[in-house]
Formats: sequence, C-alpha cells, structure tokens
Amino acid sequence: MDRANNVRPLALSLTILGAVARLAPHPPNFAPVGGMSLYAGARLRGWQAFALPLLLMAVTDPLLGGYSTATPFIYLSFMISVWIGRRLQSTESPLRIGAACLVCSAQFFVISNFGTWLGHWYPHTWAGLALCFTQAIPFFGRTLAGDLVYSGVLFGLHAWLSRTLRNAERVPAIA
Repeated sequence: MDRANNVRPLALSLTILGAVARLAPHPPNFAPVGGMSLYAGARLRGWQAFALPLLLMAVTDPLLGGYSTATPFIYLSFMISVWIGRRLQSTESPLRIGAACLVCSAQFFVISNFGTWLGHWYPHTWAGLALCFTQAIPFFGRTLAGDLVYSGVLFGLHAWLSRTLRNAERVPAIA
C-alpha cells in the first residue's frame, strides 16, 4: 500500500476534533476520549490509530489538570478502545458501534478504577477496592453516555462526510 492511501484526512481531522472537544467544559466523565479512541481504531490506518489518540491525550492532559497514578491505566484503557475499534473498520452498523461503546465504557470503568485504587485514595485491601468501584458507579453512566454521544457524532459525521466530500474514505458496503 502506498503512503497516499495510508493517509486519511477526514479520519485524522475528526479524531483531532474529538480531542479539541475534550477541552470544552463538560460534566465529569462525559468526555469525547473514549469515543475518539474507538473511532480512531475504526477509521485511521495502521500506527496512526494508536499513536494519534495517545498523542492527543498527552497534549491535552496537562491543560486539564495533569496526570495521576491512574494515568497509565487510563491510557492503556484507551489503547484497548482503539483495538476494539479495529474490529469496526468495515462497518457503519449503529448496533455494532453501540455494542463496542458499551464494551469500551465497561473496560474503561474496570481498568481506570483499578488504577485509581492503586493510588493513595483508597486502602490497598479488598474492601478498599470494593469501595473504589462502588464510589465510581455514578460516573459510569456519564462515561457510557459520553462514549455513545461522541462515537455517534464522530462515526455519523464520517459516514455523512465520506459520502458527500471525501468518498475515498467511505466504508465499503458489505453485502
């Protein structure tokens, strides 16, 4: 595959748009990063799918308060979301994308809260782990809602724009 076929300007632009949207005020955990990571995995090619979300996180994190002991776990979780997104490369199915969002939100909940528990906020006991997860439950709904909304926007914009402006990036229909 030549280099020109590897560059996807529409997918790159929409992924960057997701990161910029992260800088806008939003309710806790209602953020575009999960949706952006899933979208990047589905629509960016090769190394770009993994590198761009990591780069965008690294650039925007200091602007939003920096890093914590959970940061490596959060980054790992978003790389898993990119990996899940790779399974969506040949589909525009809202059902498959929505199911992938649910899986991404759930794995983010587990991995990020485990990383939080490893920090200094909770005792490093089974009871502390249970408390950490219990106190995080109210945030899960916002995480899932954000992932669904932002994935819907990114995948929807891609489907529309690839049909109207950038046909080269259109997802081929599978019979």
